[in-house]
Amino acid sequence: MPAVAKLLTLIVTVTVVAFLRSPEALGIALAVTTLLFVVAGIPPRLALRAVGPVFWVLLIAVPLNGWLVGWDSAVIMALRVVTVVALAGLFTLTTTVSAVLGAVETLLRPLPRVDADRVGLLLALTIRAIPLLSEIVGSVFEARRARGVDRSLRAIAVPVIVRSLQSADELGDALIARGVDD
Repeated sequence: MPAVAKLLTLIVTVTVVAFLRSPEALGIALAVTTLLFVVAGIPPRLALRAVGPVFWVLLIAVPLNGWLVGWDSAVIMALRVVTVVALAGLFTLTTTVSAVLGAVETLLRPLPRVDADRVGLLLALTIRAIPLLSEIVGSVFEARRARGVDRSLRAIAVPVIVRSLQSADELGDALIARGVDD
């Protein structure tokens, strides 16, 4: 399926799931989402990795919601959140980053006040920033361990901030050098 069609389907499906009110309907939506993972050939381990982090949030949110609002509401909220996160995970697991960026740009082009190329560049830079920051934090932790520096927040935060700002300056210089205005 083309990325634009998948993105539109995701938007519509998430909207529909957001309006479902019964546990039965949400259970069916989750079952269909699970079936889509099977049809897409996503291994269970990878599917759980895509959805797993939300379970830590639900571990707190479901009992709190059950206590404050009621258990029916808590079950509906949990089913809705798991289904939506699973749908988003399925989309990201079956679509390359470049295809997602192209789809977003394609969908934004008809909008008169939106510069689709800039939004695409912003998304690409955001996606690139996540692993870059992860690398910076990892190397700072590794250097801290090698030097035997204490476990203070300052010993981690200051080098991470400095290196992040240096990377941002280098990125800005590279964009200006390529003609992207400031």
